Amino acid sequence: MRLRTIAIHNLLRRKARAAFLVAGLLIGVGTVVTLISLTQSMTGQTKASLQTYGANIVVSPKSKDVTLSYGGISAGDLSLGSQTLDQSVLKSIDGIPARSSISAVAPELVGAVKLGVRRVLLMGVRPADQFKLKHWWSVAPGRAPQKPREMVAGSAAAKVLGLTMGDYVSLGGKRFTVTGILEPTGSQDDQLLVTDLASAQQVLKMPGKLTLVEVSAQDAGAPVQTISEQLSAALPQAKVATMQEAVKSREQAVSQYRAFSYAIVAVVVAIQALVVFVTMMSSVSQRTHEIGVFRALGFRRAHITRLILLEAVIAGLVAGVLGYLAGMGVTYVVLPFVAGSAQVAWAPLLGIIAVGLALLIGVLAALYPALRAGSMDPTDALRAL
Repeated sequence: MRLRTIAIHNLLRRKARAAFLVAGLLIGVGTVVTLISLTQSMTGQTKASLQTYGANIVVSPKSKDVTLSYGGISAGDLSLGSQTLDQSVLKSIDGIPARSSISAVAPELVGAVKLGVRRVLLMGVRPADQFKLKHWWSVAPGRAPQKPREMVAGSAAAKVLGLTMGDYVSLGGKRFTVTGILEPTGSQDDQLLVTDLASAQQVLKMPGKLTLVEVSAQDAGAPVQTISEQLSAALPQAKVATMQEAVKSREQAVSQYRAFSYAIVAVVVAIQALVVFVTMMSSVSQRTHEIGVFRALGFRRAHITRLILLEAVIAGLVAGVLGYLAGMGVTYVVLPFVAGSAQVAWAPLLGIIAVGLALLIGVLAALYPALRAGSMDPTDALRAL
């Protein structure tokens, strides 16, 4: 009979002790899997949700006048109308080494125009880039501008000016078609009339000029600081500011949670190892007579040691698989309470790590009891009969 078969029979004969051993490993592994999968899911949500902030970096003219605050985040010094950027900065931005890490480059020109007896803010943009950058912009009814001299109106501006989809407005002697109305955003965007950049430059009589450029990194893992440094070097005439509050606050929160999780993991693993050690020592002590019989039948010390370790390995395999499944199940239940709409990040590698961790802890914790069992004198062991 092989040692593996004997080890399985021993575990099945002592179901209560085997269940306690597996449960100790399972709880530990399940806790580790839950904490790690929660951290991974929250990190994934952070990478996705950082995109909803729009720009990670704002390029604006150097000025000592008024500080522009966009969405509650400082975007550098700017005095609208008195300082501008040359449109050639867009070529410089496209030429930086980290360009592949940039998701969108959205140039903007903002200026006041007269519409009837009212003065409103006109924003010129590259519509495809602007709507990619600002995921929250939604046009209903209607559509985004696609041709020159088409525009959408912010919800507040449309209400005050009485604009609806299909209306025509005259700005600077040019006729524009209102193709849609932006749904309310709760920001200054609601006050704008938005058209293509070239048309806005004509109306505002500022050919080739920009108010600022918003730059969005690919995701939270993109080198925002590196991009910022390269932009500063390429654009000495401009102020390059990162959206520190938006980019770093969530990263810092996830980082703190990750550090806390790893601390808990260390404590859980230590307790788990202690439970296995105590269980295996108790098992060895109560099986002295059985070990004596094995030795009398010709089992060597190495066989006894391997037998005890095999039992720990089998228990570890079962506990690792069940612990991974249990940990992911708990993650499904807990995640909505700690991270809202975050999606559970299933990672096959985490399952392999869970099984490996259970095996490692089981073997290491059972090593001394196994060596102790193997070193028993067969005569003393038989006296326990």
